[in-house]
Amino acid sequence: MARAVLRRALSLASAGSHASPGAAAAFASTSSSPAIAPLRSPFDDRLLRLLRSEITYLAERRPPYPPPSSFKSFAVEDRPGEQWVRLRAGSGAGAGAGEEVKVEATMFDGATEPLPDDAPLFRRVESLERGPRLHLSLIVEVTRADRVLGFICSAWPDDLVIRHVLTTRAGGGGGTSSGGGRGGRNFEKLGAAEREAVTEFLKEREVDYELAEFLHGYMANKEKMELLRWLKTIETFIEK
Repeated sequence: MARAVLRRALSLASAGSHASPGAAAAFASTSSSPAIAPLRSPFDDRLLRLLRSEITYLAERRPPYPPPSSFKSFAVEDRPGEQWVRLRAGSGAGAGAGEEVKVEATMFDGATEPLPDDAPLFRRVESLERGPRLHLSLIVEVTRADRVLGFICSAWPDDLVIRHVLTTRAGGGGGTSSGGGRGGRNFEKLGAAEREAVTEFLKEREVDYELAEFLHGYMANKEKMELLRWLKTIETFIEK
């Protein structure tokens, strides 16, 4: 058996050596040609179909709208790909004389917890009808000369809650992150008169529930734009 296999191998080698010049040239040209790019796998094709279907749905049935560049006295500063947005207001309108108001808002970073099963029925029905309440974090800075008054806030769809009040000195990096301040106070631990004064201070600078409502709409639209951009990036990567 071993000898038969050896004779068969030798005969195939001999036949290969006497192959026609045309066949040999064709083989040579094939072996020396540039590498052919591998075809996409069936999985890649299926993934592309799913991506394109989702992109079409978002772009045609739930399209994002052109984001506004301002809100009241604030100018909106936003860059594609960033997970936050900044609003600025200079002297006048929403700010006092010689002041600058800056608001930095995150994308959605939380939501209210669902009501427990033992909550009253009417409360649970009310919660279901209202839907989930998403949360945004806000850092507000009011700069006047070399002083900065800062506020950390929670923005709900229809409410703005002040969490902390900070005082810092501008310069050397500036803002509430400069580390040159005198610390902060928990808003809930302030006296009633102080809480009312702080709330009114921010309302006069248009930092209130209307700003919270605007930011929630803005961020919902921004999420759509960022999702579309991400899906198109993945589509381009798979197509290559």
